[in-house]
Amino acid sequence: MTADLSQIVKAYDIRGVVPDQWDETLAELFGAAFVRVTDADAIVVGHDMRPSSPGLAGAFARGAARLGADVTLIGLCSTDQLYFASGSLGLPGAMFTASHNPAQYNGIKMCRAGAAPVGQDTGLADIRALAEEWSEKGAPEAAATPGTVTERDTLQDYAAHLKGLVDLTGIRPLKVVVDAGNGMGGHTVPTVFAGLPLDTVPMYFELDGTFPNHEANPLDPKNIVDLQARVREEGADIGLAFDGDADRCFVVDERGEPVSPSAITALVAARELAKHPGGTIIHNLITSWSVPEVVREQGGEAVRTRVGHSFIKEEMAKTGAIFGGEHSAHYYFRDFWNADTGMLAALHVLAALGGQEGTLSELVAAYDRYASSGEINSTVTDQAASTARVRAAYEGGDGITLDELDGLTVTAADWWFNLRASNTEPLLRLNVEARDEATVARVRDEVLALVRATD
Repeated sequence: MTADLSQIVKAYDIRGVVPDQWDETLAELFGAAFVRVTDADAIVVGHDMRPSSPGLAGAFARGAARLGADVTLIGLCSTDQLYFASGSLGLPGAMFTASHNPAQYNGIKMCRAGAAPVGQDTGLADIRALAEEWSEKGAPEAAATPGTVTERDTLQDYAAHLKGLVDLTGIRPLKVVVDAGNGMGGHTVPTVFAGLPLDTVPMYFELDGTFPNHEANPLDPKNIVDLQARVREEGADIGLAFDGDADRCFVVDERGEPVSPSAITALVAARELAKHPGGTIIHNLITSWSVPEVVREQGGEAVRTRVGHSFIKEEMAKTGAIFGGEHSAHYYFRDFWNADTGMLAALHVLAALGGQEGTLSELVAAYDRYASSGEINSTVTDQAASTARVRAAYEGGDGITLDELDGLTVTAADWWFNLRASNTEPLLRLNVEARDEATVARVRDEVLALVRATD
C-alpha cells in the first residue's frame, strides 16, 4: 500500500477504490489518526450497505480503540443518521460510504462532536499526514488502556428526532413513491414514515451496494426515469428519490416532473421563516434567483455562499442561520446541528403538500420562477484559459456585473450564469438561469461556444 494518500484524501472526505487504493489496514490507521487529531476519548461509527463497508468500519474502530477511545458502532445507517448520532451523543463521528459512487468505491465522511465538519483545513490534512507516516513507519504505540467497542441502534431515535422538528399532525393522506436506489433510504424510510398517513410505494428498497437497478445519484436525469414512470402509473401525489447514503433527497411532482432543488430550498426556507421570523437563510451561488427573493418576501435575510457543505456549514455557524440549501439537493438545518439531511427536507415537503388540498406542481409554482439550463459539463484542456476567454467576452458589458466568489459568475438584468472548474476532473461546469427558456438557450450557446472554442 503506497504511503501517498493524495489520490483518496479529498477536500471534504476520504474516497477511493477498495482494495486497490485503500483497505482495512489503512482504515485502521485512519481510525487511530482520527482519534489523535480530534483528541477524542469516545467516537461513533456507522456505515452504508456497500460490501466493503462493515469490514472497513470495524477496522477503523479497532484503530480508534487501540489509541484508547471508546467506540460506539451504530451499524447500518444513512449519513444524516450518523450526524444525528454525533449531535445527540456529543461525539466525533465517522461514516463509511462513497455516496453515489460505483460499488467498487468506498470512503469516510468524518465530523467532530455535534456533527461539525472535518475537511482539509479542519483536520483532514493532519489525519492524512499521520496515516501516511504510520503506513511507512508502523502503527502508533497502543494506549495503556485500550478503548471499548460497543454497539447501539439509533434508528428509532433518529426518526423520532426528525418527526419532532416538523408538524405533521394535520396532513391529509398522501400516496408517495420512494426510490431508494438500493441505498440507505431503504433502511431509514420505513421507520421515519411509520405512523404517518402515507401510502408508501417502495422502489429498490433492498440494500445492495452493487446498485443493480440504477446508479444511486438522483441528480442525473437517467436515474429518476423509473421513479417518474411509477409516479404516473400509481397516480401518486409525490415521488422521492434518495442517493446512496440517503443524505440527499430529490423530489418529483404528481405529473412525474422533477422539482428543482432551488424550489425545494425556497419552500423549506419559507416554512422555517414562519417558525423563526427574520431568520437568516444560506444558499449557494448556483441556486435560483427565486431563493433570495422568497427569503426577502418572507422577511428573512439571504446569504450567498460558495458551493460545498463545508462553506455552507461554516456560514451557518457564523450567522446563526436557520436553514441552508444547495442546487445539488443538500439541505442544512440549524435544528439538526447545521448538518445536511434530505429526510428532514422531505418531511417538510410532505407537511406542506399534505397541509393543503392542491397538487405539488401547484404548490411549488410559487417557488419556481425562472428557466434554467441545469449543469452542463465541458471537457477542456485548459480551464483557466477557457474561463479567461469567457470573462473577456462579458467584462465591461452594458449592465453586466462579474464576481469570482466561486468560479466566474456573470449577471445581467434578465439572466446570469456561473462557470466553475471541477476540483477533480478537467471539466468546466456551466449553469445558466434566465426569465425565459429562449434567453437560457441563447446565453448557454454563447458561453459554450467560448468555453469550447479551442477544445
